[in-house]
Amino acid sequence: MSILGFRSLRGETVALPLEVAFLLGHAVPPTLLARAAALARASGTDAATALIQAGLMEEETFYRALALTLGARFLTDRLPLGAGARFPDSLIAGVAPLAAGMGTAFVYAPRGRAVVELLEGRSPTGLMPAITTPTALRRALFAQRPEAIAAHASGELFRRRPDWAYNAAPVAPLIALASLIFGALLVVLACLPALLVTVAWIVVQVGFLALLTFRVAAIGPTSGIVPDHPPGEGLTDRDLPVYTVLVALYREAAVVPRLLGALTRFDYPVAKLDIKLLTEADDTATAEALSRLALPAHVEVIVVPRGLPKTKPRALNAALPLARGSCLVVYDAEDVPDPGQLRAAAEAFARASPRTACLQGRLVIDNARDSWLTRCFALEYTALFDVLGPALSAWRLPTPLGGTSTHFRTHILRAVHGWDAWNVTEDADLGLRLARAGYDVGDLPSSTIEEAPAHCKPWLSQRTRWMKGFLQTSLTHGRNPLVTFRELGPLASLCALALVPGTVASALAYPFLMLPAVVSLWPSRIEAGSDFWSNLPTGTAITVLVSGFVAMLLPAYIGCRRRGWHDLVPFVPLLPVYFLLVSLAAWRSVVELILAPDRWNKTEHGLSRTSRSGALKPHAPP
Repeated sequence: MSILGFRSLRGETVALPLEVAFLLGHAVPPTLLARAAALARASGTDAATALIQAGLMEEETFYRALALTLGARFLTDRLPLGAGARFPDSLIAGVAPLAAGMGTAFVYAPRGRAVVELLEGRSPTGLMPAITTPTALRRALFAQRPEAIAAHASGELFRRRPDWAYNAAPVAPLIALASLIFGALLVVLACLPALLVTVAWIVVQVGFLALLTFRVAAIGPTSGIVPDHPPGEGLTDRDLPVYTVLVALYREAAVVPRLLGALTRFDYPVAKLDIKLLTEADDTATAEALSRLALPAHVEVIVVPRGLPKTKPRALNAALPLARGSCLVVYDAEDVPDPGQLRAAAEAFARASPRTACLQGRLVIDNARDSWLTRCFALEYTALFDVLGPALSAWRLPTPLGGTSTHFRTHILRAVHGWDAWNVTEDADLGLRLARAGYDVGDLPSSTIEEAPAHCKPWLSQRTRWMKGFLQTSLTHGRNPLVTFRELGPLASLCALALVPGTVASALAYPFLMLPAVVSLWPSRIEAGSDFWSNLPTGTAITVLVSGFVAMLLPAYIGCRRRGWHDLVPFVPLLPVYFLLVSLAAWRSVVELILAPDRWNKTEHGLSRTSRSGALKPHAPP
């Protein structure tokens, strides 16, 4: 709805939307309101949102003027909520009860169309409530209901779908039982005739070969690197959805300036951006770093209430109910996404099937030249995100997500109850949960630059956490294997088995199987048998060995060629040595799963000494 607002310098009558036209009575320059109205028309949003999001007017100034226009009481600093205030319901509705003695029963923080309804005399409570800002209402609820918010963030998935949640039950008895069963099998094998032992060993080798199938098959020309802006008819700014960006920060003061720079370079209408930086209550260093920066109006800092476990997925769960976008993306603190990534994702979602719940962006290690470890890390990532990921997407098979640059349809993410706060590799778990619920993960050929640990100790801690999370995910979705099999189907079940528990199992077994196999199968030591059956064990072992090396080396080589990383190709042969460290991390993860299942091994960022793209500011050595 519009009213006649003012006459421009050219004598034209300019119509202003009602949600901002009332500000003419508060000495707000008409040209400013006309600018907000034009921005709203261009971006397909309401003028009040455009006015505040674009930084044309302070949020508090707008809502104070609204209260004066309505003759309502304005509350901001002192906002005691009544017993009926609930998380997240009160924030979603924008209205909450006030404590007794406040002179009015409710406080209201309207957005968009709700502002017009108030100005037209309609109130969600029937009577005129007190007015506050959305930020003030959110801060009041977080300050006065921290226990409820912490409980929601850590336990909502378990309350809604306990069969989908890792319940953090003690795993020591389970591992002890598995060890006893394994030992019993060894004893049984020792007592069996040699022929039966050979048959059993061949079956094991065929099983490992089946687990390698997906990685080897991904080598085919399923998808290559394409420009960061995929082809297709683009959406106009009016057609783009509101996009929520979540970034969980913990001890990330060093990279906060770079992060903010990356988040403010998006090629996306500012009126449709909803960026939330999530910090922990005890992280004063990051809070101070953020306080020194001038945050744009569309960027807000949310302090997650204290609680356990102190994990990234718990922080994301606290913010998920507050997301205003129909699309949502998660980034890590050290990320530098391509500026066109949000627009590319929105356009990809518009073209995709409604069953496509998520798009996985391409993660790129940018500080590869820091050490041999970062070079191998870059090779591993290009194999995963430039070769395997696009193949799984094309085949519509389960995809363990990358944890960052993961774009979601928000309503589907809420339908599967967000992230598992107790799983330290929440991305892999969510990928399998989406597959079990019947959704697909698509490939988003848009790059996000990341920083890899350059030294063994932080790398090992990070990889131990990842492997531990894969074990937790395996326990969660293997709790009722027949149900999981029925939901996924045969091929998807094999894929999930290969990529999650299979990854851990192969890492645990790698040094005990691969190295002896290389020694025993060295060409000069192989003795040919007299017939097919006597050659079968050796032939199967050679097939598994060659397939293992192909699955390890060739995707990395192909990824390098697709990205033009010719300088990293000579390091591809180092990957077998690198995967010995992966095996060490896998064994550490088994121990940590028993002793500290919810420990989140924090990776420090902002330490890179090199940057291929120049986006990572090199860290000066001490």
